[in-house]
Amino acid sequence: MNQRVAYPSRSISPQEQTLYGHLLACADFAPPEQVLSRFQSLFIDGVGYPEPGIVAALDQILSDRGIEEYFHFILNRCCHILINRWQSNSQFQYAVPLLLDLFELTPCDNVREYSRSRHVRHLRQVVKKFTETEQYLTLKRLALLIDSDPSQNNDADRPLGNLIQRYPYLYEYCLVSEDSPEAHYKNVRRMQAQAQQKFEVNLSHYVTYRVRQARMKKLHPGSDTIARLKPVSNPTLLSDRELVTSLNQFSGKVEHGRSYRDTAYNFLERNQNITFRDFKRELYDYLCAAVEPGYGQRKFNRLLAEQLERTMPQNDEQPTNDFLLIRTSSQLLNFLVLESSAKPQHFVFIDLINNLGPILTTGLLIKVILLCRNVRPYLEKRFSTLFNHYETSTQNNVKWLVQMFENLNVAMSVNFGSTDISHLLMP
Repeated sequence: MNQRVAYPSRSISPQEQTLYGHLLACADFAPPEQVLSRFQSLFIDGVGYPEPGIVAALDQILSDRGIEEYFHFILNRCCHILINRWQSNSQFQYAVPLLLDLFELTPCDNVREYSRSRHVRHLRQVVKKFTETEQYLTLKRLALLIDSDPSQNNDADRPLGNLIQRYPYLYEYCLVSEDSPEAHYKNVRRMQAQAQQKFEVNLSHYVTYRVRQARMKKLHPGSDTIARLKPVSNPTLLSDRELVTSLNQFSGKVEHGRSYRDTAYNFLERNQNITFRDFKRELYDYLCAAVEPGYGQRKFNRLLAEQLERTMPQNDEQPTNDFLLIRTSSQLLNFLVLESSAKPQHFVFIDLINNLGPILTTGLLIKVILLCRNVRPYLEKRFSTLFNHYETSTQNNVKWLVQMFENLNVAMSVNFGSTDISHLLMP
């Protein structure tokens, strides 16, 4: 996983430190139900909290000039203090989604503490603003992942966001915000590793099952022996036929008797010590080999050539080096998927999917990151931007994107995972 960019530091006031220490003590010594009740009283209702010193500290924080600009960072940290404690204990993880549910409650109307009515109104305003921030959306995704029920989340009428648990390569970008504490980042990395390993094991079991099934059909045609095999479920949202095609594409020999991985290795070996201009010309041929000629000749090949020509032409006479390879590869991903989260247009990407289909489009992207593994995070980040962009759309309305996510999951596991299934021929 790539390094996080730390949010610019801001001095923490004694009142904030008091608040954080208090919540930490609550998380350590009180059951989750009691902590949730206290959190609701302190932050959602704003009234009835049993410890006047903590209320006074919060009121003083709210009185600070410019609090509207940074209160969401304070509240985000308060949430993370509880979440990090609960995530470290599997028995308490259920409380994480319950914490986020509190923000959807309507605050109580009974504000008897008239001396605090102004603070309560102000508190409710800044808490509402928090629910409109990226930090809150990130926490909601985390809660959804922890509380996910795969059998329900795969319903095509449900939002795309419900599928977050299926795609470990999105976790770092969808579950971590700019000011997430290091402990949360470590938790996300742990969840990512566990989810990735689980998928790879399930995929390996599925492949083994299909291979055994095919062999038994061949050895015992017409026999009921196959029925005695314990079935293994398809671990993806692809159909069995689509998954077999995907596995064969990303683990088999698809270009001149070579796999994607072998083709990338051969390309790099063959094109050492050449000028950057010549490298880009060879790269053009390498990528076009993955594009159907009919589609490429209409427009895509020309756009690709223009993209490569525009890539750092001032370095054309220099020998190709790691820096030029990284910059070229990252800019190719901008071109093929989308430029950035600030510019989420993805016309070329959609055009590729509509014409080549999700498997060949995924193959084109895999060819880029196999040449330069340092840009794999660039690809993951762009897919996370697409996920965030469409997360409220129903899965049924973005089938093309679900297919891409599923195929990328397979391709990443086959080419970068720890489980080798390349020796198994899929029937």
